[in-house]
Amino acid sequence: MVLNEIEILIEKYENGETTLKEEQQLRDYFSQETIAPHLEVYKPMFQYFLVTQEEQFTKEVPLIPITIGTKNTYALYKWISVAAVAVLMFGIYFQNTRPNDEIDPVLAQQTMEALSLLSKNLNKGTNSVTLLSSNFNKGAENIAFVGAFEETTNKIFKNN
Repeated sequence: MVLNEIEILIEKYENGETTLKEEQQLRDYFSQETIAPHLEVYKPMFQYFLVTQEEQFTKEVPLIPITIGTKNTYALYKWISVAAVAVLMFGIYFQNTRPNDEIDPVLAQQTMEALSLLSKNLNKGTNSVTLLSSNFNKGAENIAFVGAFEETTNKIFKNN
């Protein structure tokens, strides 16, 4: 096979675009004794594929039946399924029998006013928290200055 074709097949192989026939051609090429020097890095990989392709699992696997539970467990599952069906049926029944509620415009207006008032009060609280946060940050900076002052006085008075 021409070296140029092998290089094209390797590029296709790296991109995952080769067919089984093309991969077999690559395995055949790399199983030869003489390979182009710049393609030597691929030889161990394809030789590994040839060796592992012939491996077979010979250990015997015991098949043990698995029991999920006792009679009580099966009875519990039956009752749970009955309860689930009952809940589903009640949900469907009450969903379909509910009358269509119309929106009361007065109640809607009162709700909007109440939510607006709540929003204003929450915004006041947010402003207070922001102010408190900035004061906390200033206090932390002042504590850092006190720490620096303490280090300086320790150096001056040679305290450890």
